[in-house]
Amino acid sequence: MTITQLRYVLAVAEYQNFTLAAEKSFVTQPTLSMQVQKLEDELDVQIFDRGKKPISVTEVGQKIVAQAKNIVNEANRIKDIVDQEKGYIGGDYTVGIIPTIMPTLLPMFLKTFINKYPKVNLIIKEQNTETLIENLQDGHLDAAIAATPLEVDTIIERPLYYEPFVGYVPKNHRLGSYSTLEVEDLDVSDILLLQDGHCFREGVLNLCKAPKKLGGDHFQLQSGSFETLINLSNEGLGMTLLPFLNTLELEADKKENLKYFKEPSPAREVSLIYHKSELKIQITEALRDVISGVVRGAIAFQDVKIISPLNK
Repeated sequence: MTITQLRYVLAVAEYQNFTLAAEKSFVTQPTLSMQVQKLEDELDVQIFDRGKKPISVTEVGQKIVAQAKNIVNEANRIKDIVDQEKGYIGGDYTVGIIPTIMPTLLPMFLKTFINKYPKVNLIIKEQNTETLIENLQDGHLDAAIAATPLEVDTIIERPLYYEPFVGYVPKNHRLGSYSTLEVEDLDVSDILLLQDGHCFREGVLNLCKAPKKLGGDHFQLQSGSFETLINLSNEGLGMTLLPFLNTLELEADKKENLKYFKEPSPAREVSLIYHKSELKIQITEALRDVISGVVRGAIAFQDVKIISPLNK
């Protein structure tokens, strides 16, 4: 039994296809198939049911796959130990970021990080929270940036900052004359929301204590971008809520429509999250330090109330 064979088993289990697994493993399909077959022969069990399309994992195979993940992770840790001992911070490092954080946060820290750690090849992917969690658990991401808490046993959450919600309220709106907002002022029936699948949408619904499946006679519009919500709001179709960092680059006339909440401000907790195996932890710590440093100067709010992104 070899680590390489176990890596091939994990690839076949993930892609449910020997040809695709070989392609992703950068070997020929006959080589991969032969190594998986050798492992099955050695164990005298069938890990995969090749008679089904797509290929499925047998009952005993599921247990082997689970253990193979542990073994491969621990094997990867040996390189981590050596890198940490040498003080080396470098190599490929894949980070996932949710869509409502990527456009504002990435420009703030990316240049600083790559200048400080030029040996790290940072691979950045925009993904929703559910996909981030799956990819962290499967080892396809080294870390991710998301709204928390997520309450996943296998995931460690390290808060980076607390980002207040800010109202975008045109002057002709019923709240247009208010100097500040309170949660009780909000009516979800006239709040323009991001589309399903965005955790910021869930945070707004949790803030308003609204049902997750909106219905009734009120007018409802959903969009995938804050810019669209702002434009629709300016057309008199309602108000919207924005994360604080999204308000910093608004034009002066749009900033006049911003309404801040009375303290404690409702806010989302933004964290760096990673698997509890803590692989490549030296790069994770370096990334956290850089992000915390650059954001500290942008968000000075302290008195906040964290709104959960969980769809409860």
